[in-house]
Amino acid sequence: MNPIELDGRHLTLEEIEAVAEGARVTIAPGAQQRVQRARDFVDSRFDSGETIYGVTTGFGRLASIAVDPVDAVALQVNLVRSHAAGTGEPLSIPFVRAAGALRANSLSAGHSGIRPETLQLLVAMLDRGVTPVVPSQGSVGASGDLAPLAHMTLTLIGEGEAFYLGERLPSRTALERADLTPVELGAKEGLALINGTQVMTAIAALGVLRAARLAAAADVIGAMSLEAYLGTERVFDRRLNDLRPHPGQERVAGNLRALLAGSQIVQSHAECDRVQDPYSFRCIPVVHGAVRDSLAHVRRVTEIEANSVTDNPLVFPEDGEFISGGNFHGEPIALVIDFLKMAVAELASIAERRLYLLLNAQDRGLPLFLAGRIGLESGLMIVQYTAAALVNENKGYAWPSSVDSIPTSAGQEDHVSMGMTSANILPRVLDNVEGALACELLGALAATDLRRPLRSGRGTQAAYEAARESIAPWTADRPPAPDIAAAREVIRSQRLVRAAESAIDHLLSP
Repeated sequence: MNPIELDGRHLTLEEIEAVAEGARVTIAPGAQQRVQRARDFVDSRFDSGETIYGVTTGFGRLASIAVDPVDAVALQVNLVRSHAAGTGEPLSIPFVRAAGALRANSLSAGHSGIRPETLQLLVAMLDRGVTPVVPSQGSVGASGDLAPLAHMTLTLIGEGEAFYLGERLPSRTALERADLTPVELGAKEGLALINGTQVMTAIAALGVLRAARLAAAADVIGAMSLEAYLGTERVFDRRLNDLRPHPGQERVAGNLRALLAGSQIVQSHAECDRVQDPYSFRCIPVVHGAVRDSLAHVRRVTEIEANSVTDNPLVFPEDGEFISGGNFHGEPIALVIDFLKMAVAELASIAERRLYLLLNAQDRGLPLFLAGRIGLESGLMIVQYTAAALVNENKGYAWPSSVDSIPTSAGQEDHVSMGMTSANILPRVLDNVEGALACELLGALAATDLRRPLRSGRGTQAAYEAARESIAPWTADRPPAPDIAAAREVIRSQRLVRAAESAIDHLLSP
């Protein structure tokens, strides 16, 4: 794979994910020129003796205190050291790599005043497998992710800790093994490196991509459940859904039509006297569609943030100005992370309800709990308990952290976003959604077996076969935990969705 080129303006979420998974990066030639021009401007203003926030003054509430220019380097080093106040478990290597790519991309825009050699070290660390150890807690998302980014910056100056090819080491040792040399920070560089929203944005970027894949899996599993439940497909009629033309609803209805096309199971009850199914089946296009529309909004905001300059003060060499502002505030990304948590949690909520109905569908010809010998066997009874527990956890996790604010920096930073709190919770919400969908998938598979020899739809049949490659039929009671783990894997690997897409020649992903 060719290196991903950073220019501060065109980085995609898919490229961020590629870097998180190990792709190399490079700085675009035009960006290198902008970076050098901004640095020349910083040097010229510094040499002139001008008072510049964070360059010849203190930080935050200390902004009014002048600092002797001879202490400019010490000022930047002290900033990084004092702000590296994180705690908690380290962020995963993919999250930190994604944040590093975002930080390099923002600096590449040429408005931060970083030195080219400092930016190149950040890029070289990504390319050679040096990943700073970044504690997950300590950011309030006000002047960006100060504590996490300070821990990232420690590695650049040979302090703190870093992973090198997976091994946790002192940063200086990790750099040496990668044949890299720490930098000595120049004027403004510490501030440029730690002021920004890149850590929470990294987690949002990877999270929204994962959420989109879960949304596609939810369509497939929901279709399988409806089919096995003997639900009606008339609710996916194009005419009906065109009258409420939300893009997500129309897309999901089309997905379900394609997945169920040719289903003998659906046709087997076409003449029954039932006209309506419970909402968790009947409203799949509405609920899943609303989630997809929410994800589309989150993606738009996250892509903008990924290509934004969010430190302070910002450098405008073409105008001969430094401008102090509030681009570092995490509110835009904090709000959409909270929105993402709430939206994707709905996929788990409705999935658990569908599973509940499958296990209690005696009126539809299915045995209670899908057990083979009712009473002697419990079937999938407790699988639904597990799904319910995961949904309950998400109800707490989905509470929006961004509605809170605790003033910091002696009142100078009197409103903060708390975006990193939500970012840290987001992976747990996504894990729980995956788990609930895995539980529903087990129910859909077992119920489908009870409808044989009738064949499923083109898409649902392909999905069934893909899942059955790693999940054995439920013929008698056994511990369901390994099956749940296998169902998670078939969802996470995208094998389930890809099998269905291949069979119907139709893309299910948003």
